Order: sequence, then structure tokens, then C-alpha cells
Amino acid sequence: MSTPSVSRAALNLKRFGRAPRLGKHLRKSPTTKLPQPHVKLITREFAPCRLEDHYHNTLQDDLMYMTYKHEPEGTRKAPRQIRLKFDPENPYSKFRANPSVGGSQLGKKPAPPSTPDNVVRLEKIQIHTMVKESIASKANLLAPLMMVRALTGETERGGGQHAVEGIQLVRGKKSIGGWLRQGIPAGVKVDLRGQSMYDFIGTLTEFVLPRLRDFNGVVLPPQSSSVNTPSAVSGVVSFGLPPQAMVFFPQLEVNIDAYPDHLPGIHIHFVTNATGVGAQDRARALVSGFQIPFARR
Repeated sequence: MSTPSVSRAALNLKRFGRAPRLGKHLRKSPTTKLPQPHVKLITREFAPCRLEDHYHNTLQDDLMYMTYKHEPEGTRKAPRQIRLKFDPENPYSKFRANPSVGGSQLGKKPAPPSTPDNVVRLEKIQIHTMVKESIASKANLLAPLMMVRALTGETERGGGQHAVEGIQLVRGKKSIGGWLRQGIPAGVKVDLRGQSMYDFIGTLTEFVLPRLRDFNGVVLPPQSSSVNTPSAVSGVVSFGLPPQAMVFFPQLEVNIDAYPDHLPGIHIHFVTNATGVGAQDRARALVSGFQIPFARR
């Protein structure tokens, strides 16, 4: 009785053999020199987020009720037609710049009709800091860079393929005589989305703001201010924290001796999807739902 033939691949399989090398067939990243997979890997949340569940279970329904405006069919006016300066079909002016005539309608466009799909929501949080001393020496950006990295856990394109850009250097867009030159780094910024965005809100409202003695809330503009300004229709809520508040963040307080220089303050921008007239009021209603207080002087 003949024994069945066994392939060489089957003979090479061992129970305690070495794992196959997967990286030798993958192309390497030109920047990190590490092997990259041939598909884009996207990591998801590894634990439930309390504030994100709070928005979907509580805030979203309340905001839809608070900001809903009933508009009977046919009551909304058609948008104004903006005329052009010349005929784009004219062969003599076909490929020229054709600016429109009629002025900017940024502060006059009404909000979109209220539907369950466009309820105000938080899209991202941008943290920004500027260090004036960095214009003279780039080394002065090291402490702010370490501070923002510790606060957010983000790095500049850390891990290769990322959905966000991580920590970015803010450079001068144009030259200002005697103060700033174009392309010179002057600050640091980072955009937070997803779970890291809600984690930062939790740290801010539970550890930092309650420990500020002189903080009564984000100052609201006076009631007599215009509702048609670009800031009022942007749907962005912004406020700043002084340098004295940085030591209240647990990520910095646990290792405050690692920052030899004084820590700069930060600007925090809550960017929402609200647009049109009254967008900033809807954005404040959303931000206040995350226990961030507002005050009017």
C-alpha cells in the first residue's frame, strides 16, 4: 500500500515555527521608511464615548426642538439672481475672470429649512496657539509643540495614513515690515475630530473650567450687536484660555517640570455645521449642552 505524497509546503509547517514576514512585500513610506499596507486602514473607536452618546440620545432631539422654525410651503423667497459683468459665451471674454455684480450675501442668507438631517452638530475642534518669540527663534516653538501634543495625543501625520493632519505649524502668509516674514513659523494648531474631540471636551469641562476662579463663562456679545456680521453667521464658537489655565490640564499637570519655559495660552474653536442667519446662536446652544457656560456682561 503506497503512502500519499506530501507537498514540501506541508512539511515546512511547524507548530512553533516563526511567523511569516509580511513586510517584505509591502512598499515603504518615503518619510517614515516603514512598510505600508496596500489598502488604507481606518481605526474606529475602541470604547463607547459618553459625550457622543449624550449628543445622539439627548442633545440632538432637544436642539431640533429648540431651533426648529416652521415655514409653510411657498413662504421662502427665491434667492436673488446675481448678474455677471459680461456675456460668458462671447469668444472675446470667454476665458476671462467674470466676477458677479450684486455684493456679498454672506450675512443675509437665511438658514436652511429645519429638517432632522441638518440639526446642528459638532464637526471639529481646532486648538491654536501663537508664540511671538518663535519669530526670532524656532526653538521657542518646542514647548508649545510638546504642550499641544500632550493635550491632544496627536502628532504630525503620526502612523503614516491618517484621516486628520495632526499637529501643524502655522506660518506667516505675508510679510509684515519689522515683525513677520512670509513662511516663518509663528504658532501651532491641531484639528480634533471623533472620539478625541469629545475627550477634550470632557477634560475641559471637568478639570479645567471649574478650577478657574475668575471664569464665569464665555462672554457673549452685547444684545445690540448685529446678527449679520461674518462671525454671527459662521457657526463657530471661539474663546481663549490664559497661560495660567494650562497647568490645570491633567496631561500637563502630571509632568509640568518637563516644560522649562512658560506655557502659552490657547484659542479653542468649536466648528459646527450651522450656516445662515442665527448660526452662531445655534452653535452656542450646542456647546452649552456640553456644560460649557456662557455669560453676558
